[in-house]
Amino acid sequence: MPDTVAPQAAQDAVPSRLNNSALTAVTLDDKYTAKSGNIFLSGIQALVRLPMMQRERDGAAGLNTAGFVSGYRGSPLGGLDETLWKAKNHLEASHVQFVPGVNEDLAATAVWGTQTVDLIGPTKYDGVFAMWYGKGPGVDRCGDVFKHMNHAGTAKHGGVLLVAGDDHGAYSSTLPHQSDHIFSACMIPVLYPCNVQEYLDLGVHGWAMSRFSGCAVAFKALADTVESSASVDANPHRVQVKLPQDFAMPEGGLNTTLSSVPLGQQARNQEALMQDYKIYAALAYARENKLNHKTIDSPNAKLGIIASGKSYLDVLEALEELGIDEAMAAKVGLRLFKVAMIWPLEPEGVREFAQGLDEILVVEEKRQVVEYQLKEQLYNWRDDVRPHIIGKFDDKGEWVAPRGDWLLPPKADFSVAQVARVIAGRIARLVTDEATRDLIKARLAFLDAKDTVLQKAITTPFRPAFYCSGCPHNTSTKVPDGSFALAGIGCHVMATSIYPEMNKLTTHMGGEGAPWIGQAAFSKVPHVFQNLGDGTYFHSGYLAVRAAVSAKVNITYKILYNDAVAMTGGQPVDGQTSVPMIAQQMAAEGVKRIALVTEDLSRYADRSSLPALVTLHDRKEMDDIQRELRELPGVSVIIYDQTCAAEKRRRRKKGEFPDLPKRMVINEAVCEGCGDCGIQSNCVSILPKETDFGRKRTIDQSSCNKDYSCTKGFCPSFVTVEGGTLKKSKAGMSKDAGDDGWGVLPEPMLPSVEHPYNILINGIGGTGVITVGALMGMAAHLEAKGASVLDMTGMSQKNGSVTSHVKIAATPERLRAQRIATGEADLVLGCDMLTTGAADAISKMRPGRTLAIVNLHEQPTGTFAQNADWQFPADDVRGLIVEAVGGASGADFVDATKLATALMGDSIATNLFLMGYAWQKGRIPLTEASLMRAIELNGVAVASNKKSFLWGRRAAVDFKRVEKVATPAQAVLVQMPQSLDTVIKKRVAFLTGYQDAAYAGLYAELVERVRAAETAAGLGNKLSMAVAKYYFKLMAYKDEYEVARLYTDGRFLEQVKSQFEGDFKFKFNLAPPLFAKKDAKGQLVKKEFGSWMLGAFKVLAKLKGLRGGAFDVFGHTAERKMERALIVEYRQMIDMLLPSLNGASYATAVELANLPEQIRGFGHVKEKAVEAFRARKAELLSGNIKKRAA
Repeated sequence: MPDTVAPQAAQDAVPSRLNNSALTAVTLDDKYTAKSGNIFLSGIQALVRLPMMQRERDGAAGLNTAGFVSGYRGSPLGGLDETLWKAKNHLEASHVQFVPGVNEDLAATAVWGTQTVDLIGPTKYDGVFAMWYGKGPGVDRCGDVFKHMNHAGTAKHGGVLLVAGDDHGAYSSTLPHQSDHIFSACMIPVLYPCNVQEYLDLGVHGWAMSRFSGCAVAFKALADTVESSASVDANPHRVQVKLPQDFAMPEGGLNTTLSSVPLGQQARNQEALMQDYKIYAALAYARENKLNHKTIDSPNAKLGIIASGKSYLDVLEALEELGIDEAMAAKVGLRLFKVAMIWPLEPEGVREFAQGLDEILVVEEKRQVVEYQLKEQLYNWRDDVRPHIIGKFDDKGEWVAPRGDWLLPPKADFSVAQVARVIAGRIARLVTDEATRDLIKARLAFLDAKDTVLQKAITTPFRPAFYCSGCPHNTSTKVPDGSFALAGIGCHVMATSIYPEMNKLTTHMGGEGAPWIGQAAFSKVPHVFQNLGDGTYFHSGYLAVRAAVSAKVNITYKILYNDAVAMTGGQPVDGQTSVPMIAQQMAAEGVKRIALVTEDLSRYADRSSLPALVTLHDRKEMDDIQRELRELPGVSVIIYDQTCAAEKRRRRKKGEFPDLPKRMVINEAVCEGCGDCGIQSNCVSILPKETDFGRKRTIDQSSCNKDYSCTKGFCPSFVTVEGGTLKKSKAGMSKDAGDDGWGVLPEPMLPSVEHPYNILINGIGGTGVITVGALMGMAAHLEAKGASVLDMTGMSQKNGSVTSHVKIAATPERLRAQRIATGEADLVLGCDMLTTGAADAISKMRPGRTLAIVNLHEQPTGTFAQNADWQFPADDVRGLIVEAVGGASGADFVDATKLATALMGDSIATNLFLMGYAWQKGRIPLTEASLMRAIELNGVAVASNKKSFLWGRRAAVDFKRVEKVATPAQAVLVQMPQSLDTVIKKRVAFLTGYQDAAYAGLYAELVERVRAAETAAGLGNKLSMAVAKYYFKLMAYKDEYEVARLYTDGRFLEQVKSQFEGDFKFKFNLAPPLFAKKDAKGQLVKKEFGSWMLGAFKVLAKLKGLRGGAFDVFGHTAERKMERALIVEYRQMIDMLLPSLNGASYATAVELANLPEQIRGFGHVKEKAVEAFRARKAELLSGNIKKRAA
């Protein structure tokens, strides 16, 4: 049952009813085809629309031009190529060609080529305008191309736009990056848009400037803008380009031409043209079109603020937070200057802005670009008129202190709160009236108080990015004991945090393995492995292999062929590549040995396309192959062929990949909770399940990608279910929303959006969090409201924390910064409790304003796969959230995952369920009609998503009724601590079934003796509770008879029938000690047994009376002898402790009695646990004996 929530005041609440006829008519193609009105699109989609707009504008000007787009993907531009492919028909209709680059510099060279088409012969078009794209590291590697291209010039009716995806905070990069300085070193003007609208507007200006000046023009794209969505003006002619009439062009102009002069002289001529004319032409264009301009002014301005891009919106938001509107700005003497072209900085606009000011604050992230130019331009002003300039540093200036005195640090990126603090400090010098001072002080006090709360949030576990369920890298990045691998670029780089003892260091893209060339001669390490993704291999990595062969170093490359570039969205590798092709290339390079390891040997039944030196292996042989190759001198290669798990899932949804009717389930009664299945598979679909007999494991069938590696866990609890389908709630899947007796639900009153309404959505990557934000943004657009949606993902889309910042206002003009500022969230929709309790989310909450609606489901992080005892910090996280919203009345917790999964048969329904719940509570300022239409436009699982939303609404109206529908045969289970008598009673009954009443009596006798001793000493019952649990655990060891009984006593069949329906059969994954083979490590190897094993189990279960006797054929193994010895050992230990039980020895006695909790698993797993148990037992007994002797 969710907490009862006292409704917070919703100012000017409005009715929720709106007919479909009142919604704006929208199609998904509007973002590319609309010529008027508003369209809703993302920054990525704006970049796709931009060349179509340019073609439209050129056509209106009488030009027959074409477009060309090339580049290389990388966050935050990771999805650009995929979006371009989806828009292929629209692009082709506009004569725009998209050719993805093999790597960034070759793509840039192709773009350069478009500007010289007319120099090599007759052309089909008047000119070709071109766009290059790449993330910051791609800009770095293109420096040579960019310099040559920029100096050579652009075509008169062409133009070049260089879109750089910068990652100031290193959210999805190996280093933070800022491309501004690279571009300025190449003499390339840099435009910096602040929102999606400016992607279109400045894009148009960029090409026009490029044509006029002959320069390539850079376009800075941050995640805050390119990964945000908003309503924008669709008019392709809204920008009126003005070409400077007062700029004196040199003879021959500034565009590219053929030259007959010697190469050296040509280079000097190009440099002279750049330094004397081209860069000044760009400045003239910026001045004529007022790209930089004042946006706030005051009659007697004293403080000026200059900002650009994201930082400009941060400033606007900071001013609003401080209560400084235009009237207040005029009162305190504030002037704001917005810079769209950050390099070179146009001087006339700066001069006009700076006049009369006492001080200028430059707000820009990372290293100074604008600030340095501003100081250069104003340096020679007279002392009595030159403003004091601050930015990165306070009044002390740069490099004064050993580590600087940062005002706005160049590290990471800014928050609005940081900017607000700095602005408040500067304005405080200008403010004279107490009311304004008090307003600013109150806001700063709130920020300080929030910092105190955030320190608590920082100490809670966070949700790091992690491999997807069934990811090939879970296996491929492991190495044998005694070896390690060097990391590389791609999803597999996460191995450095997941398997840090196996994977070390990393390098730039394409340099994989080259560091070892420098290390090998000076290291005592004889050999290393190197991970190399197939995308990186094709990009440039194969050159590193060539270098390693040439250097004759001992290295094994693991080329991870996953059939997709999973890190950025599952795109295919650019160009034609295949396993045989890679093998042939590697053979040609002269590698010593090639081992092809695959998940499906049948793919290579025909070996004719493989070189002769290639050996073929099943992936279960991976460890053996690595051990062999690390002994081989020279360069060897393992090609690990397994399709990306996320891509398999995508293709299965489209019917493009086999979806085997085969799933794994865990018999929870047999499971020991040892976690070996997680260690072997590293799979996040293996979840904990708390039971009366301790923590077990279960498989999340909704997220399982059918890799089946979990069966390698040494445990007989894994069962293969073939056939049948996952069971779904009949009530949840009924087609007619009105056929189940609910009738018409009450309509909630919705919040007003006269002031922007802010919704923060928190969840786990890959679960549909981004979809929720997109639906809200589209719904707002359908209602002709202003909306912005910013998705913060980075690498966290891989099972890590993902957030979506949604802002809704009456008009687009009311929206500013895309990120929700500190304490400014009206609704926090917590699809994942852990993410919602993280510092970033907590910072957005404010008592009295924020309502947090949070999913109670305790989804483990990837850490659980490696740590069987990992605990979800539910109480701590819940407490943080409640504190952040000012008490229980500001938070509503509901187990949305449990209900949505039970009702809809898939946990993916959780987020829509939670959105419906929040909407019915009156916390989403959008009508049901617009939300339903947005779901329809999204076009994915429309009926299911609508139904999930409806069930969420119903839960908000009558939670108990929905709970009863979701679990009709179950009472509402509330986990309560069990009494000692209950614990004993359950275990006596269990042991009677396990063996007989006499056996159970032995158990009960010891527990009662412990209880009596405890009572006599007046020490409570912790010791007897421990003995009741763990003496039982040792006595109920799972031998062959017990495993058979737990499969045939009816509970397992009931468990499976609760999950599956239809015609299915079982196969059992077992390693019987008497029959199983052993691997190279001497460990038993599991084998699959057919459903006939159920009959064998029934017979075996009846033979439990043989347990421990002369005819117990299984009882003679070392493992069974060990288990029986542990029972005696434990009993003797307890008997030894009881006579001297007192307050001094009690804590140690309790810890000793609890030690068998760690004895889990089967075979070698259990043996290792027993070794640890006995070592700790010896430590404790030694200390305890010393205490007693003293």
